Amino acid sequence: MLLGAHVDATDPLAEGKVRDADLVQFFLGDPQDWKKPSLRPDADVLRASDLPIYVHAPYVVNLASPNNRIRIPSRKILADQATAAARIGARALIVHGGHVGAGSDPAAGIENWRKTFERFDPPLPILIENTAGGEHAMARRLEAIARLWAALDRWVRAGKVGFCLDTCHAHAGGEALVGLTERALSVTGRIDLVHANDSKDGFGSGRDRHENFGAGRIDPDALVAVIAAANSPVVCETPGGVDGQAADIAFLRGRLPAG
Repeated sequence: MLLGAHVDATDPLAEGKVRDADLVQFFLGDPQDWKKPSLRPDADVLRASDLPIYVHAPYVVNLASPNNRIRIPSRKILADQATAAARIGARALIVHGGHVGAGSDPAAGIENWRKTFERFDPPLPILIENTAGGEHAMARRLEAIARLWAALDRWVRAGKVGFCLDTCHAHAGGEALVGLTERALSVTGRIDLVHANDSKDGFGSGRDRHENFGAGRIDPDALVAVIAAANSPVVCETPGGVDGQAADIAFLRGRLPAG
């Protein structure tokens, strides 16, 4: 099982090495910005590296939004991010499920997701990540994810759309970790990536605040069980920089079954 971390984008390969990571994830720019990603001078080096790379799309992306001023730029930046991620040899681009407004029908958000892929042929898999909060979120709870997956079935089966399971988001979103992997697989049919994070906040809090393993509110045994059952590449998005993430990677290596 590949175990890695979300790192600074300046020199992600070096950041991965000092954490003893098997893979790295990073942003291609400011995660709160709408700007098109710049061409990376190290693109050839990244593409040739044996270290698997994942890219996380900016947080501002909301493909479900009924607001044209948000949804249309979100489609544009997703396409730009996908092109840039493919250029550096990334394995996938991760994006949050987004949400609709309090007065909007969630079915409209699902339809907006479907229309996104009718207009967009991604050059690499797009992994939709479950989210922690929002009663009108597309991917907070598994029943909502099931409706989204039904609408995107064509692209899921084609390998264009996959699933990223975040443990902190599930816990904060009100999904018990015991049996979570099996329940998620029954909905999505696949878990392409795990974001392994403890949570600073309690179950169902709706708060997206990551913590290092054993320092938060998630039972470490339950966390390890989810990751082991998923048997997918793992990204630690935990705090503490090099020391904190290296310790979390070592913790998982010591607890997960060999092979």
